[in-house]
Order: sequence, then structure tokens, then C-alpha cells
Amino acid sequence: MITLEIKKASVDEVYREAFEAGLKAGNEVQVTPMIVGTETSPFSNIIDQTKQTYFVEGGVCGFAWIKISPARGKFVQWLKQNKIGSTSTYEGGYTIWCHEFGQSLTRKEAFVNAFAKVLREYGINAYGQSRID
Repeated sequence: MITLEIKKASVDEVYREAFEAGLKAGNEVQVTPMIVGTETSPFSNIIDQTKQTYFVEGGVCGFAWIKISPARGKFVQWLKQNKIGSTSTYEGGYTIWCHEFGQSLTRKEAFVNAFAKVLREYGINAYGQSRID
């Protein structure tokens, strides 16, 4: 039988460790920048270089969040008391949005996945979710 070793720490230490892991991952991830502009013709996928273009260093834009399910336990209570995150009325569970790293989906995804990984090490059912903007 395989048993998981679950770490123990105070709730605020768990949050701090998860947040710092998220920041580290978001800062260290390799981002592919993108150039946004007007196509030469619809669906050509070729940028018209005679028109204005924009270099987006952070790559693709998007949103990311950590989902904790079920939305109960000491950690979720601590989050609520500290006004971090919210209950998800649509899908259930508890959601912590990533507000770091501007609009960079790549960095936000790295953040939420690292954050959720730390929470799972403490026995909290959490995972990262995201969507492109």
C-alpha cells in the first residue's frame, strides 16, 4: 500500500510557501513573445508590415486561477478570513485568482500550477486552471 507523506505547517505558512513557489515559477518560466498586427488578408496568418505592429513580451494574454475543491477546511476558512479568493457559485469549490504577471498567460499558468502543487503537498485538493483572453 502506498501512503502519501503530507506536510504540516500553519495555514499562513502554507499560503506563503505556495505563493512564493508560484512567484518563482512565474518568473522562471520561458515565455514566447508574440507580435500582433493586421493580416495582409483574412486568414492569411501573415502580418502586414506596412501597418502598425505590437510586440508583446509576455506572450499570449489570459487569465489563471487556483481551484480548491471542496471549499472547506482550515485553509479555505483562513482564505475567507483574509479576503483572499472567493467561493465559486458556478462550479463549486473555492477560487484564488492570479493577479501577478500582468496579462501573460504563460507566467500566470506557471504561477497557479506551482501554487496548487504546494497545496497538494499539504493534502489540499487544488489545481490550476486558465483560459486565453
